[in-house]
Amino acid sequence: MVAELSTFAPFRLTICGIPELDEHCAAGVTHVLSILDPDMPDPPAFAGFSPHRRLALRFHDIIETRPNCLAPQQADVERLLAFGHELIEGLPAHLLIHCHAGVSRSTASAALILAQSRPDRPAREALEAVSQIRPRAWPNLRILEFGDELLGRNGEIVAAVAAIYRRVLDREPALQEAMIDGGRAREVRAALQTADPK
Repeated sequence: MVAELSTFAPFRLTICGIPELDEHCAAGVTHVLSILDPDMPDPPAFAGFSPHRRLALRFHDIIETRPNCLAPQQADVERLLAFGHELIEGLPAHLLIHCHAGVSRSTASAALILAQSRPDRPAREALEAVSQIRPRAWPNLRILEFGDELLGRNGEIVAAVAAIYRRVLDREPALQEAMIDGGRAREVRAALQTADPK
């Protein structure tokens, strides 16, 4: 799904998972942010894309450090924000952000790039824009925490994402246990502590 975000940011934004990349070969993508596991090869689908700028970041989809896993670091978030800054200053652009499933790492990155593009708008609106593109969005909290600090949002982004988590859990209650088992209890706690977004 391609979202036109002309009312929010000065570029088009697509968020997807690896299995969907082939669907966007002819979509006029100018910039690609790839977020992959450290040992995963580059997706072959990019051979079918028109020439574009691409940044590849490699880390696991975790929010706490774990043995034998590479967590997102502040330097990764600095790099993705620098990449996003090109979209603010450049010619009309179409940014595609993908991770493995288009749910967590990519949606967190998209929210930060949108928030950076419109510092005059509440962080909640950037997260809602991402949620409209990817209704199952569950943005990686660790990425958001680094980005919140780097963008000087004073906790606004981190506070706003709780409503997104809550909405997903309201639709898919079984996900709560899976997220806790996966080491993401802090995100679940944030969801349960927020008011029902309905």
